[in-house]
Order: sequence, then structure tokens, then C-alpha cells
Amino acid sequence: QVQVTESGGGLVQPGGSLRLSCEASQTIYRDNIFDWYRQAPGQELEWVAGITAGGTSRYADSAKGRFTISRDNTKNTVYLQMNSLRPEDTAVYYCNCAMKFWGQGTQVTVSS
Repeated sequence: QVQVTESGGGLVQPGGSLRLSCEASQTIYRDNIFDWYRQAPGQELEWVAGITAGGTSRYADSAKGRFTISRDNTKNTVYLQMNSLRPEDTAVYYCNCAMKFWGQGTQVTVSS
């Protein structure tokens, strides 16, 4: 069964850090690209970062310098390390595999 599962969200103060994880089924993990998206209340889905099977990463302007996407091929897992978090980063974060498979999302709330 194909699955993409996010974890690691939570409540953090401004300036804090979180690391999101996206674990995928082995059948889809190895040769595919992964992207992180987010959706804030009342707003459209926003692309945040992406990583290729070979490890090349790209970032939205809002994430550059603060977020880092990486993958651990031994764990079939993609990570999003988020530092210097701001209230405007508050959203549900979704992982996408191969522009096709979506996770259920994980809530990130940045608030004092």
C-alpha cells in the first residue's frame, strides 16, 4: 500500500525550530521527488521546498535561509528542518511524493 505520512508538527514560539518528517512507502520513495507544501487558514496551498531523488533541493523565497529539506534513503524519509520560525509560518504542512501522493498533513503553529 502506498503511503506518505507526515509528523513533527506542533506549537513553537517565534524564533524557534521544528523538524518535520515525511515517511513514504518503499515502493515510491527511492526514485521520486518530494515536495513540502503548506496551507494557512483561508489561504491557497503554497509550495515550500522540494528535493530530487539525487538530493538537489529548491526553496520558495519565504523558506530560503531558514528551512532545509533533506532525505535519508536508509529510512525512506524526507525532512524539513525549519529554523527562525515566524507567526506567518503557521499552517498545515503537507508532503507530496512524485507530484501524486499526498500525506494527511501536520499542523505547525508559531505563536507566543
